[in-house]
Amino acid sequence: MTKVFIDGSAGTTGLNIHARLARRRELTLIQLPEELRKDFSARRDALNEADIAFLCLPDDAAREAAVMIQNDHTAVIDTSTAHRVSPDWVYGFPELKGQRDKIRNAKRVANPGCHASGFIALIAPLVESGLIEKSALLSCFSLTGYSGGGKKMIAEYEGPGRSALLDAPRQYGLSQAHKHLPEMRAYSHLDAAPVFCPIVAPYYAGMEVTVPLFGVKPESLREAYRCYDQGGALRFAKSADEGGFLSASAFAGRDDMQLTVTGNEERALVIARFDNLGKGACGAAIQNMNLLLGLDELTGLVV
Repeated sequence: MTKVFIDGSAGTTGLNIHARLARRRELTLIQLPEELRKDFSARRDALNEADIAFLCLPDDAAREAAVMIQNDHTAVIDTSTAHRVSPDWVYGFPELKGQRDKIRNAKRVANPGCHASGFIALIAPLVESGLIEKSALLSCFSLTGYSGGGKKMIAEYEGPGRSALLDAPRQYGLSQAHKHLPEMRAYSHLDAAPVFCPIVAPYYAGMEVTVPLFGVKPESLREAYRCYDQGGALRFAKSADEGGFLSASAFAGRDDMQLTVTGNEERALVIARFDNLGKGACGAAIQNMNLLLGLDELTGLVV
């Protein structure tokens, strides 16, 4: 029986992963009593007992937890930003070329960021196919539901007497120093990070990442995605039009990601839609766990 420990199981990501894994009979969840949840020794023992450990912690705490593991059998999946561009960790996006085998053989896997997942899925195939130069200067805007902000933001949006400002979409990351930018640049093979405009809107879950492109024919973009298809949780849709609209919540509750292309011969949009808690967080983490365990990577996922 595979032993799994979730360090940080009280947060949104940890709670979601716990609820999903509790239904799987081939897994045993190591659980600490509430009074020991933050106890260093208890956490260290649980981390070293586990076959798979999920780190659902702030960055500094995730770095600390990773150092606690003093054996060569525990495989770690870190859902924080701490290790995503570290050369000692494998980036946990199996649909990238060559990445699936790296994950299967890894002991340290960094789960991708939600916004970053959409951007990388859209841009890496285009750079690798030569449709976009590595030197391209790109922009990206990304809509997300408020659950992406964790327990504090969920409480803010769902609490009584909330500010009227929360009734409309809100742009953030205004300093252009968003924590996802390093991985967006690195795993898309770009020389420079994009101008990035993330927007949180008053709905619970779902994400829509859009990159505008000039001078690349839509059919060439569609062909690049079709040829790149690596299976897994990524789906290319030739057309996803919903009567002239594309809803950012269309994939809420799911663990897959849809890529689509719109526009014309002069200006095109490449768009990724998925759940910020699914393929953007918890679903991706479980997909990585399945690969580490030698299972079908979509086991237990909604695709």
